Amino acid sequence: MDRIIGQIATDGELNEMGVYKLKDFKKLLDTEEYKFLKEHPRLGNRIMLLGVGGSYAYGTDYENSDIDFRGITLNLPSDLLGLTKFEQYEDRKTDTVIYSFNKMIRLLLECNPNTCEILGLEKEGYMILSELGQELVDNRSLFLTKRAAKSFGGYAQAQIRRLQNAIARDSMPQAQREQHILNSVQNSLEEFHRHFASFDKGSIRLYIDRAENPQFETEIFVDANYRHLPLRDYENMWGVMRSVVSSYDKIGKRGKKDDNHLNKHAMHTIRLFMMAIDILEKGEICTRRTKEQGLLLKIRNGGFRKEDGGFLPEYFDILSDYEQRMERASKESALPEEPDMEKVEAFVEYVNRKALEV
Repeated sequence: MDRIIGQIATDGELNEMGVYKLKDFKKLLDTEEYKFLKEHPRLGNRIMLLGVGGSYAYGTDYENSDIDFRGITLNLPSDLLGLTKFEQYEDRKTDTVIYSFNKMIRLLLECNPNTCEILGLEKEGYMILSELGQELVDNRSLFLTKRAAKSFGGYAQAQIRRLQNAIARDSMPQAQREQHILNSVQNSLEEFHRHFASFDKGSIRLYIDRAENPQFETEIFVDANYRHLPLRDYENMWGVMRSVVSSYDKIGKRGKKDDNHLNKHAMHTIRLFMMAIDILEKGEICTRRTKEQGLLLKIRNGGFRKEDGGFLPEYFDILSDYEQRMERASKESALPEEPDMEKVEAFVEYVNRKALEV
């Protein structure tokens, strides 16, 4: 992929960040790696739109940024009139995800951030945009409601929890961290209980006691008693617990890559609030954050990190300000509480009738 991008960039122009303009990425669609866009029976001329995703969509890209594409394709007649079902097409090699039109509508009705941003790209951000795709973009206001506060806010809060957990666990005393691990393992096993009926064939007890390992004060012990338990269930159960313990053991050994992930979480938290405020105050989806680019890049590049790995108070001041702005925007927004389903259904029926003709 890097080789292809380099060839494309040779003929392109640099923007103010030294990154090649989005229009050059259209040439990628003609390369061997992207031939599935033309050849797959669910794609080809059924694609309504295909646009850049990730950092190139947000305006926070840099020289080595990954290229993501996100799109929407029309459902097949067999999906609409027959028994076939289709949710999305994903090509992991190129990090391309293309949603079916009907699934996209369901997600848009919930103001899902990952799908809303597809309809808020700048014109040059679309590699493919059919007439129906343009009509969907033109009608994006159908899906903008006060639900944005909950959906975008929920995604932002999830990012905040990741930050808080990672930072807090780094500084936990060993005994307290062991209790945190125990809680996580027990929560994971509760989920395991719901998926594997074999748990009625025995029992497992997890508890904390004085450590046998001289490096620990306390550690987790297990008492297990099973009869006639399928080997694969046994392997899966221990795999769940091993995964939790391993992830915690890596904490405190974070490298530059892990710090970069935390910086990205911190940046996306602020970006999500920015997008939600635009939707609630202006009724607009603005995916590319040109005006706030400097702030977002500073966060992503670690400009608000302390030497001990935590975040500076200034970051949390900015975060608090955006949270308050979103709450205020939600209360004062002129957007409806719920989408006008009569209009949405009329538009969906119109597009799906067109899909039968393709």
